Amino acid sequence: MKHALVVGGTGMLSEVSLWLISQGYHVSIIARNAERMDKLVKRAGTKHHVTPLLVDYTDGKKLQEKLKNTISKNGEIDLVVAWIHSYATEALSIIIDEVSNRKHRWQLFHILSSRSNTETIREHIAIPHFCTYYQVQLGFIIDDSCSRWLTNEEISSGVIEAIKKKENVATIGQVELREKRP
Repeated sequence: MKHALVVGGTGMLSEVSLWLISQGYHVSIIARNAERMDKLVKRAGTKHHVTPLLVDYTDGKKLQEKLKNTISKNGEIDLVVAWIHSYATEALSIIIDEVSNRKHRWQLFHILSSRSNTETIREHIAIPHFCTYYQVQLGFIIDDSCSRWLTNEEISSGVIEAIKKKENVATIGQVELREKRP
């Protein structure tokens, strides 16, 4: 069975987690909130295709331990969807290192904020040659001259499309006209 890791998979990426399960993946989900994790597992309808990884990803040692355990239990990770806050400076590197330890082909979909400079981020991330790296930048929506942030449903839908299309950089909503940002 294919194995996916979703970082932030109980919040704005919850529909991505459920979609991956429906696509035949075993999904390991990193989250901090046990209650939201329980709700997501119930919505999935099966505990056999979900591994909850309750951990604060700013704690590098615990994150590394959880990743090692899920890989040992569920097999190599084939796909990572990662929404990681900028203050967790080590988290993405730890994930890349642990997933890459076995040197098999895998994909990383890195979810970025509307303020992110995609080129600068790409330059500063050490991506192994057997990893295909994609960026998904979250923007905002302008409705009737008013702007608003994306909903969780819009974010999940856009990320799912990005996974299907496999574009190097996908944008959900718009990031231009920064002065119109909500």
